[in-house]
Amino acid sequence: MDDSKSFEYGESKLGIVGLGYVGLPLAVAFGLRIADGANSGVIGFDISERKISELRDGFDATGEIASEMIADAKIDFTNDPEKLGGASFIIVAVPTPIDGNKKPDLTMLEQASTIIGRNISRGSVVVYESTVYPGVTEDICAPIIEAESGLERGVDFKVGYSPERINPGDKLHTIDKITKVVAGQDAETLDIVARTYEKVVDAGVYRASSIRVAEAAKVIENTQRDLNIALMNELAIIFGKMDIPMHEVLDVAGTKWNFLKFKPGLVGGHCIGIDPYYLTFKAEAIGYHPQVILAGRRINDGMGKYVAEMTIKNLIKADKAVQGSRVLVLGLTFKEDVADIRNSKVVDILGELHEYGVETVVCDPLADRDETRREYGLELVGLDDAGQVDAMVWAVAHEAFEDIVPRNMSGLFRDGRGVVVDVKSILERRTIEEQGLLYWSM
Repeated sequence: MDDSKSFEYGESKLGIVGLGYVGLPLAVAFGLRIADGANSGVIGFDISERKISELRDGFDATGEIASEMIADAKIDFTNDPEKLGGASFIIVAVPTPIDGNKKPDLTMLEQASTIIGRNISRGSVVVYESTVYPGVTEDICAPIIEAESGLERGVDFKVGYSPERINPGDKLHTIDKITKVVAGQDAETLDIVARTYEKVVDAGVYRASSIRVAEAAKVIENTQRDLNIALMNELAIIFGKMDIPMHEVLDVAGTKWNFLKFKPGLVGGHCIGIDPYYLTFKAEAIGYHPQVILAGRRINDGMGKYVAEMTIKNLIKADKAVQGSRVLVLGLTFKEDVADIRNSKVVDILGELHEYGVETVVCDPLADRDETRREYGLELVGLDDAGQVDAMVWAVAHEAFEDIVPRNMSGLFRDGRGVVVDVKSILERRTIEEQGLLYWSM
């Protein structure tokens, strides 16, 4: 590798491939701190013309980055892949979803590697941030770059891995405040990757011993959370059958100093509900059938159906006819105060309710209406246009719903009677029941 062309922060351009929830905050972080100079700056690349146009206008559709920060950052937003040839350090931050069979879908990662391979400059370092199973960076991505570029890894370019730790909607644990794990194919690459990220991560970096170790660490971070939430969900089902309030049980158990404070809930999104399948896929590929991980996935994947079934049971208790009833669902995104609708488990609730002949009305002021229509075939409505309903499923605790005062909630229901399903356990049972409404929570 020609050291004279190795990336040195502030002297060469840095490229970000994929400007979503992971890539855009990274691009802005580097763009705000990039050194002055004729050749310095950040190349923000994405294949979406619409996204590039919006970002050039200072608009982030995810709602994560303020317009003024985008304007202040030194970023060349582009969908021209040839511009990546001017970057000596390239970060790949594209989604790694699963397919309909819950198998890893590396299509976007492979496409990104192909684009980089066709435009990479000799002496560059390519770092992957996308969540994968151990081996993907070196066994799948790097060979694609080699094939497309005609360059040799380790001689003409090098690869590294730095798992993303973005938490959408979290304004406290931002990029600069979270320890960044870094890895490289050799000591030289590791040092370059570490020094680069140290420029924007005030919390510092942790140097992993190898790329595979870093890949494995990332995939188990979310697998661990998935399993802990699965336990809470199973306990919620058990205690629900005993008529014991789960949130009260957790409050009591939480007084012990080493009790882990996880809560039951819907596990969707592009991380926790997806990443375990990357690990189980690789495990099965090497001849081991994982049991605990898949058991947790089955529980969490079934919670939408469970919430819908409990809604139906409570409609019957409320002496409401199930078929033809109207249910208002508050929230569609995968978590509160985030616009991301990918892998939303609220959709599972809706699908199950439709099986019972229930009409659903979905309200989510954060979700994009066009994307929702395109992705799920659903029409979002404003709360004022929802009309009266027989049940309300408060699925996502957006701050935007805080104006729905529990004491005046009965006005939302036909004949002042109905069911309130509190998925996040944020409402006061007594206040709801004082209005003559049935209340259920996980």
